[in-house]
Amino acid sequence: MQFKTVLGIALVVCLYFAPALFDRVILPVAAPYLPGAKVPPPGYEASSSPLGTPPATTGSTAFVLQESPKEGQPFVAYDPCRPIHYVVRPDNAVQGGDILVREAIAAASQASGLQFVYDGTTTEAPADDRQAFQPDRYGKRWAPVLIAWSTPAESPGLAGDVAGNGGSGYAQAPGQPLVPLVLAAGQVRLDAPDLGGIIASRPDGTAEVRAIIMHELGHVLGLDHVDDPAQLMNAKNMGIMDFAAGDRAGLALLGAGPCVPQL
Repeated sequence: MQFKTVLGIALVVCLYFAPALFDRVILPVAAPYLPGAKVPPPGYEASSSPLGTPPATTGSTAFVLQESPKEGQPFVAYDPCRPIHYVVRPDNAVQGGDILVREAIAAASQASGLQFVYDGTTTEAPADDRQAFQPDRYGKRWAPVLIAWSTPAESPGLAGDVAGNGGSGYAQAPGQPLVPLVLAAGQVRLDAPDLGGIIASRPDGTAEVRAIIMHELGHVLGLDHVDDPAQLMNAKNMGIMDFAAGDRAGLALLGAGPCVPQL
């Protein structure tokens, strides 16, 4: 009789907590595999160790990291244990734009140690509310970084003297609040008419456009603007054509972020 009573109480307790357990533990784990999933299955291309090594720090403190939205996590970066895929929308591209993008990507990779993979061209248009998971377009993985040659008519944020803008979204493992946030699905929008004019009208126009793309990639990887005018990540960027000491120190730090196979 005592055994039956204990069993009955245990059954009631299990039934009481079962919905909460399902919602908090089981459903988040299963969610990526269900029809209509909002996130990809975790661990796509995840390695057990970083794919590259950030260069030795310059010791400079002339950089600013984008603020982390998560308390206790000082900054958010891309997972160094998997490659950063990127695609290019070539519409409106300036002459030689494909080469400039490749060179800018190579510079960002060298400065951070992060490894990039080119997935080809895309027809996806840039958007403020870009979706980080687009399985119909890119498969069951986080969407690649989008680099789009755009216009102020398509991207109003490029109006005036803004030659480009860039940034990334955040990804978090469902139901795992202790897992670090990771950057994902970044995008760069480039003002093609302005940049084409720079190339055509200035002797060092090609180098200047490359530097603008590098600046925006710095934002994609997690750097913010810095007041120091000697750094490429300065908002006004008066004549700096390459990552400077502070930029490189910040990118090296961002390239040493945590590996997060749970995503």
